[in-house]
Amino acid sequence: MTGQTQAERWSPMTSTDTPETQTFIFLLLQDFSLIAFASAIEPLRLANLMSGQPLYDWKLAAEGGEQVSCSNGTSVSVSMGLEELTRHPTILVCGGQGIKTATTKPVIAWLRREARRGLAVGGLCTAAYTLARAGLLDGRTCTIHWENRDSFLEEFPDCDLAHSVFTIDRNRYTCAGGAASTDLMLTLIARDHGQDLANQVADQMIYSTIRTDRDEQRLSIPTRIGVRNPKLASVVQMMENSIEEPVSPAVFAAEVGLSTRQLERLFRRYLNRSPKRYYMELRLQKARNLLMQTDMSVINVALACGFASPSHFSKCYRAHFDTTPYRERGIHLPQKA
Repeated sequence: MTGQTQAERWSPMTSTDTPETQTFIFLLLQDFSLIAFASAIEPLRLANLMSGQPLYDWKLAAEGGEQVSCSNGTSVSVSMGLEELTRHPTILVCGGQGIKTATTKPVIAWLRREARRGLAVGGLCTAAYTLARAGLLDGRTCTIHWENRDSFLEEFPDCDLAHSVFTIDRNRYTCAGGAASTDLMLTLIARDHGQDLANQVADQMIYSTIRTDRDEQRLSIPTRIGVRNPKLASVVQMMENSIEEPVSPAVFAAEVGLSTRQLERLFRRYLNRSPKRYYMELRLQKARNLLMQTDMSVINVALACGFASPSHFSKCYRAHFDTTPYRERGIHLPQKA
């Protein structure tokens, strides 16, 4: 039925019998995001508390079965490694910084093995990358933190990558991390035990609005740039959608019914820069993300961001970031798993 959220489309459990406890295995990768992890595990604890029943339990896992550090430096103890699971829990992989390095061959092999047994597998924050590397997102809709979107699409161009805060595609779950983990878990709680319980958990968390899989991760462009002018917002959106093949600002101006001079005045008034300069900064920011998050060559990064000449790319990059793309790559080159 159209117009319904996922939680509304699913039927809550109506049996009066004591429900079977559902188990989650949280696989914590090195430098995982603590907020994404905490936002996922706390709704489970509160669901038990509010229902008065052991609806959920959980275990923490990590490669090696020892302590693992999150991105803020805090260490978390785990109770298991990558051993074979005897039950049929849901696996949630918690990613964060340095996801390529953290996505090791043992982790990939473990996920593939358990997925072959039919287990539900999810990725929090950047861990959609880990699931994609393991081949677990083939033919599935997924999402990832917006900052990693460009690099993800470069490596997995055939993935159906959404902008939403989370996705559920059959037994594959992905979410953008941060508070989005709460939205995913509240949706699963509503699916399994009813919307009333999910709302009670949200109230306990002082979480006033439960987002759905139709809500986008990022603030709207007017909110992001602090400007409510609809024509300016439309041009910024078109710029963001035309990074690899840049378009003249004059074309954008015509698209929204402005002259080139009027568009110049809008950008100067509200963003304190010319349309050309703003557009260049968007392209250079994408280039920096690709240099830091992928092993693409500098030439390929230049092409992906609309620079036909590597020398022109390097000149523009240095003028904006005070370093060359080659030095940036040397500092941030990710390691292959």
